[in-house]
Amino acid sequence: MHLEDTSRKLKRYFADMIKNKYIILLLILPLVAGLMSCKDNPERHLKLGNWYFQKELMDEAIMEFREVARLLPSDPSQLTREEFEILAKSHYSLALVYTKKGWYDYALTEADICFKLMPTRENHELTQLIKKRIALGADPN
Repeated sequence: MHLEDTSRKLKRYFADMIKNKYIILLLILPLVAGLMSCKDNPERHLKLGNWYFQKELMDEAIMEFREVARLLPSDPSQLTREEFEILAKSHYSLALVYTKKGWYDYALTEADICFKLMPTRENHELTQLIKKRIALGADPN
């Protein structure tokens, strides 16, 4: 009788252990899956940067636009067309913010990067305008 009780207790103990491991596994899996899917979205940072820019919160806008570049692959061959556009827009926006702050050298650097990524007329014109502003030595304030 004592052997049967011990055997039953062991079976129950191992069954509880297995059951508890499954419960823990079931609790951990969604957490891990959630963390894996919480990868930052560059487009979200671009939109937030634009919102800050509209509210004239320039330092916050700079942080968001720079975050876009940090999140995307540094190798251009790994970028999709959509990522190229997002990255170019973030550099364009940085050029605008830096111009508004009077940081023309930084603005020109960002405008040049933007033009290299997306060589459009608009991006070229931005580069030329910033170069003219630097040549004038004008202060917007």
